[in-house]
Amino acid sequence: MEQAAGCPAVGGSYPQKNAEILSSQYGINLFLAGLLLTFAWAVHAVGISKSHLLSYLITLMLIQLLWMLWYLCRSCTQRRLIQDKDTHAGARWLKCGITLFAVITLILDSFKIGYYIDFSNCLSPTEGIFPVTHAVHTILQVYFLWCHAKDVIQSFKTLERFGVIHSVFTNLLLWTNGVLTESKHQLNEHKERLITLGFGNITIVLDDHAPQCNCTTTTLCSIFSQGIYYLYPFNIEYHILASTMLYVLWKNIGRKVEHHQQNKTPFKFHGITVGMIFGLIVLTSTIAVVVVYLIQIGGSKVKSELALTMFYLHAIFVLALMCTAGIVALLIYRLEDRSLDNSKNPARKLDAELLVGTAAGSWLLSWGSILAIICAQSHPKYTWYNLPYSVLVIIEKYIQNLFIIESIHREQEKVNDDIKTLRIVTISRGTTLPLTPLYKEIYNGGAARDSGDIPCLFKGNICGRENDGAGVAKEETSQDNSLVMHSASDFSFCSRNSVTNNKRRILKNIAAFLFLCNLSLWIPPAFGCRPEYDNGLEEIVFGFEPWIIVVNLAMPFSIFYRMHSAASLFEVNCKT
Repeated sequence: MEQAAGCPAVGGSYPQKNAEILSSQYGINLFLAGLLLTFAWAVHAVGISKSHLLSYLITLMLIQLLWMLWYLCRSCTQRRLIQDKDTHAGARWLKCGITLFAVITLILDSFKIGYYIDFSNCLSPTEGIFPVTHAVHTILQVYFLWCHAKDVIQSFKTLERFGVIHSVFTNLLLWTNGVLTESKHQLNEHKERLITLGFGNITIVLDDHAPQCNCTTTTLCSIFSQGIYYLYPFNIEYHILASTMLYVLWKNIGRKVEHHQQNKTPFKFHGITVGMIFGLIVLTSTIAVVVVYLIQIGGSKVKSELALTMFYLHAIFVLALMCTAGIVALLIYRLEDRSLDNSKNPARKLDAELLVGTAAGSWLLSWGSILAIICAQSHPKYTWYNLPYSVLVIIEKYIQNLFIIESIHREQEKVNDDIKTLRIVTISRGTTLPLTPLYKEIYNGGAARDSGDIPCLFKGNICGRENDGAGVAKEETSQDNSLVMHSASDFSFCSRNSVTNNKRRILKNIAAFLFLCNLSLWIPPAFGCRPEYDNGLEEIVFGFEPWIIVVNLAMPFSIFYRMHSAASLFEVNCKT
């Protein structure tokens, strides 16, 4: 009977598992078709134009818009029903971050609309429809994520799996399109700078997709065309964050959630002054280095070499500091005896996988640079700084990943709210005895008066009694001993508490420092400061086109790694 009763439950899981497999395959094929179309446009394939790619992306966004509207309407009708929530998904700081990127993305869309208006005579209508559709898609998607990122969907599960996975891969394709467009712009600038570094043996052919007509307003066209490429890094981060949040929503469909209250961990500036100060110094210096680098690179050979040398020295110093901070944090963890939280958590699992997966992009570039330095026949002076830089990039990510993954898996310390400090009044002497939080017995005055006793507080060894005049000396001795033992207990407890607080303060400062350092290291590659392009040594060893393909594939992951690490370290700081 028990087996017969259990059969439907077991068999009922198969349709949902099949729906998960089918939806994932649908999403992958959707992505591969779009990826191939994007690649065809990039290489100027015959019969494939940008309008074909944009039409495909517009269609995907419209389908997602219809699904999100349907989901929002259905949620409104079921508002009174109690819905399961994943408290770990869709943190408020993550929603604030994606909102900031979305706002800048909307500015980017407005620039694209203005660019289309100025070149409307020779641009396809899809280039005007795309930014409008994308702006509507961005607004509704951010609203959807704010309201439903924590949902654990338990109805219409098969349909919702296809809707959510469609949204995931739509954002991934929009991310790919942004990465490719921004990379082509960076590549054109890189080709022009190679001439100033003396690499004249490399064939320079600009990949130009500029409109074949004149702009109606020259000044506005220049503002729009230049401004678009400075805003692309934020658009790229927006879509990859949206896709990760939607992926967690997809993994949570049909999941059984344990109903327990999660302790809120708000971010506080108190106690992280040192980490913030050093982090802000690194951030400020990095911005200055990037500005000087972009001004100097390509000006002349001497200026370009000085710019590369300056970048490498600054990066080596920052990476060395980050390695040191990470090692100190790991040593503190080794000194603590705290268990790890191994409960099922899709958001936390995805964070760990993204950290390791995206770090592989930087590791690939670093090993390529190391191999180029070893195999190159001639070495300009500035290229030798690339060796310690590449080695430190590998080590720093290794240490930082270990620190972050262990931090997000560590169980938080449980604080008992009932712990209080009490003071017991001794009846015979009228003095007070402070109790440590370890002793929870509260003196019952009525009972004591009836029995003439004060309850035994210190493990039953020291008790206060009303004594007659003959026992005053004995009572004083007992009270003196109790005060000594109590003071020793207080001192031991406060000492342990002080050590724990000091460790937490150090860890919070390290997390704050690494948070700002990762934001600092996100800025250079995101805004065109890429020595992997400008070094020139790798192009000679591997060949221009092979190395550029490697850089264009690995760089987006390297950029995303820094932003994702910053987000994870912010969470670590809140939990510590």
